Amino acid sequence: MRVALLVTCVNDAMFPDVGKATVRLLRRLGVDVEFPAAQTCCGQPMVNTGYLDEAVPAVRRFVEAFEGYDAVVTPSGSCAGSARHQQGLVAARAGDDALASAVERTSPLVHELSEFLVDVLGVTDVGAYFPHTVTYHPTCHSLRMLGVGDKPRRLLESVRGLRLRELPAAAECCGFGGTFAVKNADTSVAMGSDKARHVRDTGAEVLVAGDSSCLMHIGGLLSRQRAGVRTMHLAEVLAATEDRAEALR
Repeated sequence: MRVALLVTCVNDAMFPDVGKATVRLLRRLGVDVEFPAAQTCCGQPMVNTGYLDEAVPAVRRFVEAFEGYDAVVTPSGSCAGSARHQQGLVAARAGDDALASAVERTSPLVHELSEFLVDVLGVTDVGAYFPHTVTYHPTCHSLRMLGVGDKPRRLLESVRGLRLRELPAAAECCGFGGTFAVKNADTSVAMGSDKARHVRDTGAEVLVAGDSSCLMHIGGLLSRQRAGVRTMHLAEVLAATEDRAEALR
């Protein structure tokens, strides 16, 4: 199976360790994963803000970069959701039949990381070791747009040494929402503060999620509150092994 990594803009620019962890994890599981250097944005920021016409070049570049692979894996529920459900809308609005056909071929091959591990590879125990108390936040797009269900939890429950604690009101949005956080800052901070309070209530050492953007938002609030709670992407936890445990303390 020839697999491509869609690293996402936010990971490439701000959280490169998430992309590295994804590659390390997949290669440990025997997956031949490549990084198409031509990739840029999936187009989601433009679409979510209402600029569908402006998203056309990004969608065109996306299909050019990823067409021909057997699967595209991304450590992001929001970018996977955009590729699977929004890019077709962009191509249809543009009236570009060739682009629409390319999106139709490519979008079903895009998988959020937990989907790929559980549904495609058929594994829940990835050989990870992470001896810490963890709580999990299910991000909006993974929960609602993709319907990943309990796949991330099943993966976390199989990690040796990990103690998983239930997050109160887990399904509530953290308030980030991309440009929503900029345009509606007060509401965004209020929603994020509620989420941070629920995280603190669990007593967990680490907050885990499948989207770095949500972790950035919640993590910023937790840091300002001096909560002593770390944030880590699901990929980083699943990539952790016993010989790397000291580096993650």
